[in-house]
Parts: sequence; C-alpha cells; structure tokens
Amino acid sequence: MTDDELRHVATEIRKGVLVGTHAAKSGHPGGSLSAADILAYLYFEEMNVDPVDPRKADRDRFVLSKGHAAPGLYATLAQRGFFPVEELETLRHVDSRLQGHPNMNDTPGVDMTTGSLGQGISAAVGMALAAKHWGDTYRTYCLLGDGEIEEGQVWEAAMFAGNHALDNLCLIVDHNGLQIDGSIEEVNSAMPIADKFRAFKFHVIELADGNDMAQIRAAFAEAREVTGAPVCIVAETVKGKGVSYMENQVGWHGKAPNDEQFAQGMDELSKEA
Repeated sequence: MTDDELRHVATEIRKGVLVGTHAAKSGHPGGSLSAADILAYLYFEEMNVDPVDPRKADRDRFVLSKGHAAPGLYATLAQRGFFPVEELETLRHVDSRLQGHPNMNDTPGVDMTTGSLGQGISAAVGMALAAKHWGDTYRTYCLLGDGEIEEGQVWEAAMFAGNHALDNLCLIVDHNGLQIDGSIEEVNSAMPIADKFRAFKFHVIELADGNDMAQIRAAFAEAREVTGAPVCIVAETVKGKGVSYMENQVGWHGKAPNDEQFAQGMDELSKEA
C-alpha cells in the first residue's frame, strides 16, 4: 500500500477507536489513537497475517503489551477483516469478544492475552525464542507504552532478548509522554529510552515522528535488515492523535467521549479521510 492509503487506514482505525469507546462508555482512546499509524503499517504492510486463517502456523505474531490500548488493536483487526467493523460497537459489553483487554481465546487475530503491564514483552520474547528453537521463520512484534516500561519485568525480558540475540523480535515503544497519572517525567521517567535498550544489546531505531507513515516505513525496513540483535523502535507520538481535544491531554488516557465529543471527533477524522 502507498503511504496515502495507509494514512487512510489509520484514520479509519481512529474512527473505530471512537466508535468502540463511545459505545462502551469506557476504555482507553488516548494511547490507541497515538499508535494507530503504527498498527496500520504493521497489519496492512509489514506483517504476514491472514484473516481467513488467523492461527496459521507461519503467521507473524503481534503482542499488544500495553493491553489497555485494545480499542486500537480491535479497530485494526476489524479493518483488516478479522471480524466485522460493526462489532466494534460491542466493546466491553457482556458476552462480547471485544473485552477491555485483548483475549486470545475469544478474539480472532489476537495472539496473546494482555493487560497486566510489563508482561506482554515477556510473552513476545518467548514467541521469538520458540521460533529460533524450532527453526520457524515468523517474526514477533510487540508494542509497549512508555509508561509501561517503568515495569521491571520489561527489562528482565529485554535482557534475555539481547543476550540471546533474538533478531526475529521487534519492539515498538509508543513514546507519547503521558500515562494515566500524568507525564512520564512526573511519574517515573524511563528516559533515556533509546540508550537503555542499547545497553540491553538492542539495535535501536529512533523515530522523530511516530505518526508519520514515511518514517514508520523506513524504520520497519531498517529493522528487517538487522541480524544478530533484537530491534527496538522508539516512536515519538502524540497521545490522542487525530482528535483535537484529546491530543496531548492526559485526561483522555482512559475516558470515553460523550455524544457531543464523539460527533466532533468523528467529524474531524472524516475531514482527514
């Protein structure tokens, strides 16, 4: 797909985030919107996946380590054809396949159940190690939040990945600078993020604008060429990207739009499409 086509997909994903959280009257739009461009690139350009056969053995794996950004993942999977887009309106409803955090047992296209922050990367490392052990060719991708990497388990997993040269593993840190209680600087800064992953033997790619499709494309192209080390892409993004009143506002980490806000957000996104 061209960059323009991928940007259109990202806009549709953002609309899906608003649809889901508005219908649920709860959820996490901010960090879903910041990651929409990366998710669009992963599922429509980068990864080997098949909506007709979600569990095919040679598929690439994706782990949403920041599991609260499930609205973004669900909107992406719906756009990719894993289930109907209309199902996004069931987000967080009783008996829905789309619960507040991803569930691999219920939702087509979800490779790992996540939610407890810091644990998803460990699962991703295990997947990458298994591929090496069995001689499988699939790659594993894992999206982390910059607030999430304050968790110690993240660094245990990173140490293992670096020491075992898991060059079939690609981490992406959604560095939007905000977490539920405030800025990462105020809460417990993990900076400098890039240098920390380099110290853990990662090949690090820094994206000045992680919402820019051309930069995203270049980053994943570079990641594919890396051998002998896992990759970490540190992407500078905008929390709430695409919806004016949500952008860079910590209050939209975990709050749903009301009817008026939903209408405004959908109107803004429609003008981008």
